[in-house]
Amino acid sequence: MIRPPLLKSRDKAVIVSPAGKIDADIVDKAASILREWGLKVEVGENALSRVGRFSGSIEQRLSDLQKAMDDAEVNLIFCSRGGYGMVHLLDRLNFDGMIRNPKWVVGYSDITALHSALQSNGIISIHGPMAKHFAEEGASDKAVAYTKTVLTEGRIDYKIEGTEYSALNRKGKTSGRLFGGNLSVFCGILGSRFAAIPKEGILFIEDIGEEPYRVDRMMYQLRLAGVFDNIKGLIVGRFTDYSEDNAMYGPLYKSILEAVVPYTFPVCFGFPVGHVKDNYPLMMGAETALTVTNDQIILKQK
Repeated sequence: MIRPPLLKSRDKAVIVSPAGKIDADIVDKAASILREWGLKVEVGENALSRVGRFSGSIEQRLSDLQKAMDDAEVNLIFCSRGGYGMVHLLDRLNFDGMIRNPKWVVGYSDITALHSALQSNGIISIHGPMAKHFAEEGASDKAVAYTKTVLTEGRIDYKIEGTEYSALNRKGKTSGRLFGGNLSVFCGILGSRFAAIPKEGILFIEDIGEEPYRVDRMMYQLRLAGVFDNIKGLIVGRFTDYSEDNAMYGPLYKSILEAVVPYTFPVCFGFPVGHVKDNYPLMMGAETALTVTNDQIILKQK
């Protein structure tokens, strides 16, 4: 796996919008924080465009992202938001420039598809907060500060004390390359050449606005596709904006655990990642050490 160089003062960052549309003031506030970090910041030519729900046409979004990927002077590609639309670009992207001159890509949600494609091309990237989070929470926010640490120091060392879902944890200690992200987005590219599934990796999942039966269906999609046969650990992040379905066998998180009952790998619940304030950055494709106990989750990457 190719690890992009750590960021330093005066490095160049480009903000792009490969999926949903976004307001200019949000991008401006996020750019200000990146400048406070000492970076030179540019906004993609079409990053503030609007075509329906998207930040421009497919050609406009593709142009901005490809230009940033190909530019040898760019050190960070910062995605403004997710939404929907990254899937339109995957089979038209050329990753040669990223391989020659690797740079960090930061984003989550719909950007899961891009992370997976990068991982399929051997490039490590960062699943982490985007422009809206930066703008609303500010530079002192924990997830924002952790993102800076990852980009400038290249390490992650999280010790998560008991969450409200800790009783579901399946204890164990394991290691492997981290992959996954937004569950529905990842399942949407499953079976394609862009779905990175490392042998003996660690899968993490999160989602927003998905009904419990749909989450259950996607878990069984992963199971039937053999994904669970090849992993050494499962990290369940935050699932938000849904209502429990009393017609199911149990609550959403319990149904996730039920889907992996036949397997023995460690499983943790309530990890701070997803569409929440505590959306801690994670290095996609990086070797990850995971320890799960009844009341603690320890995750390390370096």
